[in-house]
Amino acid sequence: MITLPEVDLTDPEVLRDPFTAYGRARERGPLARLLIPGLGQIWAVTRHDGARAMLGDARFELTADSFMRPQVPDDCLPYMRTMSEMEGPEHARLRRLVAPAFSPRRAAEFRPRIEGIVDALLEDLPSRADGGQVDLLRHFARPLPMDVICALVGIPEEDRPRWREWGATVAAGAGPDFARAIPGIMAGARDAVAAARADHSGEPGGGVLGELVRVQAEDGDRLSDTEIVTLVWHLVLAGQTPTNLIANAVAALLSHPDQLAAVRADPALMPGAVEELIRWCGPTLLAIPRHARQDVDLYGATVPRGAKITALVAAANRDPRVFADPDRLDVTRAPGAGHLGFAHGPHFCLGASIARVQTQAALTALLRRFPGLAMAAPPDELRAPDPGTWRLAALPVTL
Repeated sequence: MITLPEVDLTDPEVLRDPFTAYGRARERGPLARLLIPGLGQIWAVTRHDGARAMLGDARFELTADSFMRPQVPDDCLPYMRTMSEMEGPEHARLRRLVAPAFSPRRAAEFRPRIEGIVDALLEDLPSRADGGQVDLLRHFARPLPMDVICALVGIPEEDRPRWREWGATVAAGAGPDFARAIPGIMAGARDAVAAARADHSGEPGGGVLGELVRVQAEDGDRLSDTEIVTLVWHLVLAGQTPTNLIANAVAALLSHPDQLAAVRADPALMPGAVEELIRWCGPTLLAIPRHARQDVDLYGATVPRGAKITALVAAANRDPRVFADPDRLDVTRAPGAGHLGFAHGPHFCLGASIARVQTQAALTALLRRFPGLAMAAPPDELRAPDPGTWRLAALPVTL
């Protein structure tokens, strides 16, 4: 029997610097065990090739038990099971129907709308300053994803302040406020679907619901209204990733003046820089746990049927077997093996293209509008202790 390295996710050193802790486990072997109070042990794949393979391996499945499910009213229950919980033909069917609305081409067509939202938030930033400082997380990175989702979905302007509040609640994670936000989101999604059906064009830039209603009307394998509303919930749930990605990216660039100077000098670097920032300081430290469908032999160990297994994304994205000088942030890094910040395989993030465009637009406009932007506190003092998500509790800056 092989002895696997163990990582205690309550260890203060793991919380302070998960990249080093997870990296140490990676260099000890391709498998590790994570110790989580109340959940026992979870198997973890530590290296890039193994993590990538596991995320695409049908022997490991996402199930309802992979996710925390809040208590909601009965009328919300039909919309709670998203594509993330589906596998096989059921998942493939929905993915095929909705994927065109989230393609790189569609994201590029939507870029002007995203840039307009970014500009409006940045225009408002100086008025949010207090004592010469403004919290970029609270007033820019956090509201931006929900504003983009509202534009994508077609939420009326007068309802968007409420959706911002719901987005902040969802981004904060499980809790009573999270559960209380869900009925409003579901009701708004149902209204938005009805409005899209009453007046849709499917034109570029017109949002995803018009496209999905067109699919519903034209495709022989129709999307149901329940499936479309569930997709809106999925967007709200998964679409908060840019909040932490943008905040982490700003803190990283402001803490690395040479990298900041490079993207300021050549804005054409920004798409590649965003990929490097996702690799180096993306918010996803651990993949959503899968369950083994059967006993699976991995690297000389047997992962038993029903056991939970995850990928140490933070370790895989800094694997020296794949990335040269992996602990160095390099916005000019040549494209090569892809990071796993958006997962891999059948459950590769549906909204990855939108998240990429959103982050590119946010960083480009922020750095252009505020050439003197600077951190008002050291990033290490702003970290939220979270072993699964690399994120800040606040991002005070001077403009």
